Amino acid sequence: MKPKTGTPFAPGDACLLYDAKGRRYLIELIAGRNFHSHRGALAHDDIIGSPEGASLETTNGTFLTALRPRLSDFVLKMSRGATVLYPKDAASLLMWADIGPGMTVLEAGTGSGGLTMVLARAVGPTGRLVSIERREDHAKLARSRIAGYFGEVPDWVDLRIGEVSDVAEDVGPERIVLDLPDPWEMVPTAAAVLPGGGGFACYVPNVPQVEAVRSAMEEAGCFIETATFEVMMRDWSISGRSVRPSHRMIGHTGFITVGRKILKDA
Repeated sequence: MKPKTGTPFAPGDACLLYDAKGRRYLIELIAGRNFHSHRGALAHDDIIGSPEGASLETTNGTFLTALRPRLSDFVLKMSRGATVLYPKDAASLLMWADIGPGMTVLEAGTGSGGLTMVLARAVGPTGRLVSIERREDHAKLARSRIAGYFGEVPDWVDLRIGEVSDVAEDVGPERIVLDLPDPWEMVPTAAAVLPGGGGFACYVPNVPQVEAVRSAMEEAGCFIETATFEVMMRDWSISGRSVRPSHRMIGHTGFITVGRKILKDA
């Protein structure tokens, strides 16, 4: 699993290099390799064995600071196939879908594995995450990226290829999380397999998809506390007494829809 914060770097670790201007470079440490940039080369062997947070000199005499990537850094910087949820969306989804340690969560689709990593860390070793992906190429890449962050695919994470509707009943999830182009097709299954109080959540990029999901949830007649929202994130520039909002912000990236199941016949 991912090394404890503050421990020396080892071969195979993910490393985030910062330059003097705050630019960041994500690399996997491999003995004998070199990192190259306009600020010079830095041998991986010089990073391996160094403590986290160390500043290391390149061949050009400039310095790069080495830290292990936060999960948000890794998700945004890793090479990927399918688009990943922005950390702002993934964090909000965790809160509003009420996902935490020890829970059994069913996810579809795995995509590049970004949200899968977030869910895996949230449920932890006392929980269970089953993640389904339709495309074999996406599933293969996701497995590699998940192992790259955690050191290996966690024991409590079950990665599968197929259709989520085929396994939902057997998994017996407490929460269902969907990042699919057609999540409304899964609503009847979610209504059937979730327990009372169980949570449904999905992420879609456009309004027609939201309308289809909410219509399906209303038709199912067993979801309450349904909500659809988007998350905006604006950084602030702070330098002494100069405090102002940044000229750029992360605006609309997608819509999150959540709901809780009730027992209609209770």
